[in-house]
Amino acid sequence: MILKMLNSVLPLLSTALYLTTTHGALAQNIPSLPTPVSTSSSAGNQIILNGRTLPGAWLQPKPTRTEIQTYLSDGAVKQLIGIDLLNSSNPGQQPVQWFSSSLVLNTNLRGGYRYLDITQLALKQGWRIQTNGNSLVISTPPSQLKNIRLGKLPTGDRVVLDLDMATPWQVRQELPVKKVVDPDEIISKSTTPPHREWTIILDGIADSALIQRYNPQPNIPITPASIIQKVEVVNNQTIVRLSVPFGQSPQISTIPQPNRLVIDIQPEALVEKSITWARGLQWRQQFVSLGTVRFPVVWLDINPSEVGLSIKPIVTNPQTLTGTAPLWQTAQNYLAVAAINGGYFNRNNKLPLGAIRRDNQWLSGPILNRGAIAWNNNGQFYFGRLTLTETLTTNNNQRLSIVLLNSGYVQRGIARYTSAWGNTYTPLTDNESILVIENNQVTNQLPGGKSGINAIIIPKNGYLLTFRSEKPQLPIGTKVNLTSTTTTPEFSRYANIIAAGPLLVQNRQIVLDGQAEAFSPAFMASQAVRSSICTSSTGNIIIAAVHNRAGGGGPTLAEQAKLMQTMGCINALNLDGGSSTSLYLSGQLLDRSPNTAARVHNGIGIFLESESVKP
Repeated sequence: MILKMLNSVLPLLSTALYLTTTHGALAQNIPSLPTPVSTSSSAGNQIILNGRTLPGAWLQPKPTRTEIQTYLSDGAVKQLIGIDLLNSSNPGQQPVQWFSSSLVLNTNLRGGYRYLDITQLALKQGWRIQTNGNSLVISTPPSQLKNIRLGKLPTGDRVVLDLDMATPWQVRQELPVKKVVDPDEIISKSTTPPHREWTIILDGIADSALIQRYNPQPNIPITPASIIQKVEVVNNQTIVRLSVPFGQSPQISTIPQPNRLVIDIQPEALVEKSITWARGLQWRQQFVSLGTVRFPVVWLDINPSEVGLSIKPIVTNPQTLTGTAPLWQTAQNYLAVAAINGGYFNRNNKLPLGAIRRDNQWLSGPILNRGAIAWNNNGQFYFGRLTLTETLTTNNNQRLSIVLLNSGYVQRGIARYTSAWGNTYTPLTDNESILVIENNQVTNQLPGGKSGINAIIIPKNGYLLTFRSEKPQLPIGTKVNLTSTTTTPEFSRYANIIAAGPLLVQNRQIVLDGQAEAFSPAFMASQAVRSSICTSSTGNIIIAAVHNRAGGGGPTLAEQAKLMQTMGCINALNLDGGSSTSLYLSGQLLDRSPNTAARVHNGIGIFLESESVKP
């Protein structure tokens, strides 16, 4: 189980991203993207912005008139340009704001991304756009950072960057996290520095006087209390480094006439939003109160009955259960439009620690009676605590209980490994005894030897049984029959399952019970950033990320249960949390900066059928 405590009040951005910024963008730490599929248009996954090559999905439909239209994905619009997406109720049109008055951009959904038509915006701003193979080349007019002004607000500091014209900008949170892993709970902990560095990057050159003013002078060290730590020009970009006190975050907005970037350092920097992103999918973010405490929550409200919408478990590598990756990378590989991180895993060996079932196939079995969500393709869901019981019966009526299936969790007894685990199994403990089962018959017995050394082939027409702390009594040639049941039985009726835990809400009632799911008291009492999945009274599914309260830590599990109940959840499950918490949408993380998000093993993906792009 992995729970990595994040020590930021409210990380902004995402792969693209920003939760707390009014506008936000991220040029570094962004993964490469799969090339969007297109048969009638130019498309690619790379954008060259003023000479810098950056990941970003783009599309130019086959023109039917002289004007060529250019579309950028939501993530590229925000992360590379700094354009803010405003509230909307029409999925076909997206209001945005960028220095000037608000604009409305047409939207199109294709291949895991929603694209926004930036043609008129680019024309108005004097951008030059051309294609070069997989790359979209964008050149914007040269700009200048003329001045930096500092001010005070009742809640914190204000920094104003005066520009001579509108220009692309990005923001990045620098968050070094030192983790110490507890072998039992696999909870990641980190220290809490008094200040954190944020970096503002402008496509423009700072006035030389500004660089001199904010460059460290010999024998005069800049203290963390100084909001602006440094201003420098690198590769025709101005980089402004900010020192932000712990418990606060920057909220960033753009203002025209004259053009300014306004950075407000605040304890509560979340910008509340309600965006109808696609049919059946709404992006929401707002503060949810528990008494006098307010938590920033970002979520997607999804109608599972919407035509063309489906929900599936996703794993890092479909060929093996070993491996971790950033959630956005896994989601993009599957061409999911949205995703949230899923169940627990072992960070060291990168193996799952809980149930994953996809299209009626168990990829990994449950452990420790932990909470799970099950669903089918008809928009029906089931929440409960899950146990899988597998029994092996021999032709002489010997019965053996199998305690684990395709799991990185280790305990005494018999574990079963199928081809869903991968092509081979390498013993997880010393001195295992391994039986090879093919076509329901024992065909071989092998010594496992020292853990982590010998890889044993898993037969395609069978499986392996590994005996830990006991010896098998099944001679080669023994016929076997395997049966399995779930507790509760309802789980067996659903094609897809993800387990994590603990179970938070069931039938509108809080049912939190850490002891029943073998979670330690320390784990139950800890404060952490958290992710959850729930069903609402409308029959919709909600995937949500909850971050730190102002000036403090994230919710405890008891608080998380109350938050989900307050949000109208009928049933709710806690997912892996801490730095694993990641809410993805169309090339971006909605809840945090990507360099603060850990690699995860699995997630829950949301898929939508594409809509054709109309020129």
